[in-house]
Amino acid sequence: MKLTKAQEEKFTKLNISSWAELTLITPNAYEDLRLSDKLIPHTNQLIDATVESVYRAPNTIQITFFAHNFGHAIQGVMFRPKPYMMHQFNVGDRNYFYGMIECKMGQCSISMPRKIITAGAITPKYKCKLRSDVMLRFVQANLTLEKLLEEGLDAKMAEEILKLHFPTMMLDLKEHDSQTLEALKYTELFVYMKLLASKKRSYKTFLKATNDYKAWAKTLPFTLTDKQVQTIEDIKKDLHKDTAAKRMIVGDVGSGKTMVILASALMMLRGKSILMAPTTILANQLFEEVQKFLPNMKSVLVTNKTKKIPLDAYDFIIGTHALLYRDLPKVGLVMVDEQHRFGTQQRNMLNKLVSNGDAKPHFLQFSATPIPRTLAMIETAHIDVSLITTTPFKKDITTTVIHKQDFKELIVHIKDEIDKGNQILLVYPLVEKSEVLEYQSIDEARGYWEAKFDNVYVTHGKDKEKEQVLLDFSQRGNVLIATTVVEVGISLPKLSTVVIVGAERLGLSTLHQLRGRVSRTGLKGFCYLYTNQERSSRLEEFCKTSSGFDIANMDLKYRKSGDLLRGTIQSGSQFKWIDLAEDEEIVAKVKKDLLLQ
Repeated sequence: MKLTKAQEEKFTKLNISSWAELTLITPNAYEDLRLSDKLIPHTNQLIDATVESVYRAPNTIQITFFAHNFGHAIQGVMFRPKPYMMHQFNVGDRNYFYGMIECKMGQCSISMPRKIITAGAITPKYKCKLRSDVMLRFVQANLTLEKLLEEGLDAKMAEEILKLHFPTMMLDLKEHDSQTLEALKYTELFVYMKLLASKKRSYKTFLKATNDYKAWAKTLPFTLTDKQVQTIEDIKKDLHKDTAAKRMIVGDVGSGKTMVILASALMMLRGKSILMAPTTILANQLFEEVQKFLPNMKSVLVTNKTKKIPLDAYDFIIGTHALLYRDLPKVGLVMVDEQHRFGTQQRNMLNKLVSNGDAKPHFLQFSATPIPRTLAMIETAHIDVSLITTTPFKKDITTTVIHKQDFKELIVHIKDEIDKGNQILLVYPLVEKSEVLEYQSIDEARGYWEAKFDNVYVTHGKDKEKEQVLLDFSQRGNVLIATTVVEVGISLPKLSTVVIVGAERLGLSTLHQLRGRVSRTGLKGFCYLYTNQERSSRLEEFCKTSSGFDIANMDLKYRKSGDLLRGTIQSGSQFKWIDLAEDEEIVAKVKKDLLLQ
């Protein structure tokens, strides 16, 4: 797309990069500058008039017009006029004037009449970084169907959206008709996904994989699910290419992402693999799984407590962010678990660590936070995405909304579960007392639980010892009191019950992650959502749903949020027209038209 210097300046001011994006700066109003011989009260209208007299009062200008299109005189009035306004009205001059028409007791008036140079069309008004008249001239001089088609916009959509800028009749801007709305949604998504695709870069890889995973999969004491196999096949294709893979694997809690990680490292065995996890506990768990299911692979665990040893001798290096401060060998595959939990600085360090000029290792990132299907489809413009939407076994978890009057029954349930040798998790919204929140904090509640039960452990996000507390609790605890710090990660095989206090304050995806802590090993699980709200249709709907991907869609519907995989958009979508909870068909069409299938 070639732009003139003047066009470039306008693009910069409007913060746009294409003609399609210009169409999305839609008019905020229209002026009907067509001449009519029918006078319509309470409406802005154009008159073809001769100025018969002008009278200047202290705060007004009063003008008598003869309106030729109506065939009679009409009174004009300007309130608090500026000096330059006087020059618009010269007795004897015939011009077009535009203003609000009113009729009272047989007298007609036009308030705040404005001289119009060009008449005969419906004229859009714009609210943007350019003055409305400058924007109008820019649009009229440049925005054409041909330019939009050159950018790849669908012809039908382009024609529809141009009607907003070149109207042939007055349009309702408060409520667009379905065709116009579809065109706006399509164009908005087209612009966004095209921009994402332009940022997708290809790099040569250090190493192509040659190994297969199928013989190993047959040795496992369980069968991989279809979705696990499909994801591993996606990765296998990636690792066999000359270009470095960049893939996001999104799987629900307990969907078996660990086996996908192990299969990936196995396929890469001609070279080395690194896996970085956000916590020592997670890194430890993954290391134990590697030793159990890949006993012949030379693997090592690296945490802050690990002595500095040469890492060249190992095929699979598993660790926390401590890896960023070690001398790492050249690796063919880098995997990151829960990448969004690492800071920007850490992610940048990792990128530098794995890059070597133009060549890069294959890069896989894993997330246990399911995302809406529409979001996954959009993200494919930027990064390859695999969704693991099933779990190896169905969890048996009963989810219930409870209130103050149910507390006695809850205590009985907790005692029963502890007697069975099971563990309880209590999630509180805050660590310290709050004047604003109507729920107890951890500090206020812990005394009650510590008096009532043995082996009560407490931790939260600011607790430097939280990983050790979680470890001690997993081995010896009955009750764990925590904030949402336990949302992701640790495996607690004996955890049967989670109680979430002030559940209505949390997003459904967070509730699902917390619920996912229980019933990890087929144990009968219970999730109690404690709320002071009498009724919550959102929580009630959550109780009926166990799929993280369905819940992500529900979250989207309730919160209108669109967190594009890495937290770039929080609550309140960055999209003006697209509704990610409803518009999957439009997403699919844009994806097809951009050849991103």
